[in-house]
Amino acid sequence: MKPLGRLAVLATAALLTVTACGSDAPPAQQGPKTLRMTIWTANEAHLKLFNEIAAGYPKAKVTFDPIPVESYTTTLTTQMAGGNPPDLAWVLEGSAPDFVASSTLAPLNGKLDNAGELIPSTTKLWEKDGELYAYPLSTSPFGVFVNNDLLKQAGQQTPRELVKAGQWTWDKAMAMNAAVAKKGKAGLVVQDFDYKNWTNLAAIWGGWGAQAWSEDGRTCGFNQPPMVEAMTFLHKSIFTDKALPGPGATADFFAGDAGMVITQISRAALLKDATFGWDLVPLPSGPKGDYAVIGQAGIGVLKKSPNADLAADFLAYFTNSANSAKLAAYFPPPRSSQLTAATLAKSNPLLKPEQLQQVVVDGVGKGVVKPAHTNQAEVQQTVRAALDPLWQPGADVRAVLDGVCAKIQPMLGS
Repeated sequence: MKPLGRLAVLATAALLTVTACGSDAPPAQQGPKTLRMTIWTANEAHLKLFNEIAAGYPKAKVTFDPIPVESYTTTLTTQMAGGNPPDLAWVLEGSAPDFVASSTLAPLNGKLDNAGELIPSTTKLWEKDGELYAYPLSTSPFGVFVNNDLLKQAGQQTPRELVKAGQWTWDKAMAMNAAVAKKGKAGLVVQDFDYKNWTNLAAIWGGWGAQAWSEDGRTCGFNQPPMVEAMTFLHKSIFTDKALPGPGATADFFAGDAGMVITQISRAALLKDATFGWDLVPLPSGPKGDYAVIGQAGIGVLKKSPNADLAADFLAYFTNSANSAKLAAYFPPPRSSQLTAATLAKSNPLLKPEQLQQVVVDGVGKGVVKPAHTNQAEVQQTVRAALDPLWQPGADVRAVLDGVCAKIQPMLGS
């Protein structure tokens, strides 16, 4: 049986219950149409921009419904199962396989503005059998923000110097962060990891060519040589070299408390009033060479929406070339004509064209999206629990990773 994942199981079970009670999908509204779009950000600047764009849409009033990211997918699927689906939803990359596989989203081929210029690497996660099911609004590669002041105080070169010399590698980066840690500050922070969200570690293990699972999603990759090598390197960096804060320790790079942080350009705004010299550079190269990892989310139209056609029309408007340029202030555009350093610099004044070219433009072109799988919620939680023994000194890395595969292989292979 082909798994449709937790999303499909939850939605199908609840919808069957609703149907048994004699309830149907909500009837089409009378009078002026109203569209509702769920989003996972409550950032005031994001909401202001969204509302400004929506105000120019003449066919409907559009409201944006922020849901905390921690409970976003659960809340969204509950709304769907209860017969109250939004018209549009901003779907996180981890949920993309479930949403696409379960036919929850309406097809978009032929409905978007200038869809031919969407960069293939940005649409791959949202396609099935040649059909596009979501617009990849947020396609942002991970980069490394660095505190040059702390690095200089620790007697280190700047990463920019190493980039120019072709020597920006993970070995060099971890040595630099270990030196910063010896001076009393934290070294490298992996934003939002906190020894829980292991998918963000893809920004490191990608340098070894490691994968959580095979391309077809059927074979566990945690106990394969590239991942074992990468995780052994990471474990040593944490517990022997002290290059990263250990479990239970926290450090805020943007407050000047860490040497480096792996994150995306949307965080650059936090450096507006920074009192230290900083830079943004690509991920260091690993044994497999240069690489890039992308965090992504897409906007789709819910097939169960009573206004699905109108919602698709709004999505085409919301993401057309003109509005895509506006959205580029926070979300790197997936359109080839707009994904240029010059275009991004207009919307990101804190970042230099060179930084945007190396991290964002080049990153989108060669990057892979963070791990995502059908039944992502269960898979992610299972991996998280199975990795817990790794986060202590003296852990047997290979044994732990064998344990991860023992736990998740039955979820992947059916």
